[in-house]
Amino acid sequence: MNSQLKRGTLELCVLSILSSSDCYGYELVNKISACMHVTEGTIYPLMKRLKDSATIDSYIVESQEGPPRKYYTITDKGRTEVERLSKEWFDFVESVNNLLKGDNEQ
Repeated sequence: MNSQLKRGTLELCVLSILSSSDCYGYELVNKISACMHVTEGTIYPLMKRLKDSATIDSYIVESQEGPPRKYYTITDKGRTEVERLSKEWFDFVESVNNLLKGDNEQ
């Protein structure tokens, strides 16, 4: 996938996943990687930006198998943002699909 397209959609992907359940960073990478190639080096800076903008929050959970894990959770502001971004995404996809099909109005 084109890196510019991927970069523009990762925020929506992360917020969408977190709107279903809390996750730790590596888990987010794995879930997104099932659809497109991403690395931890891409996800963690995004998580910091989302936390700084108060769309997500984090908490620590002790682990039986290793060090404590930092889990991320979506905030109310994040839920509003994922709704807004989802609408923008579906409107965009519909517009591009119409253009590609030749259904665009001039």
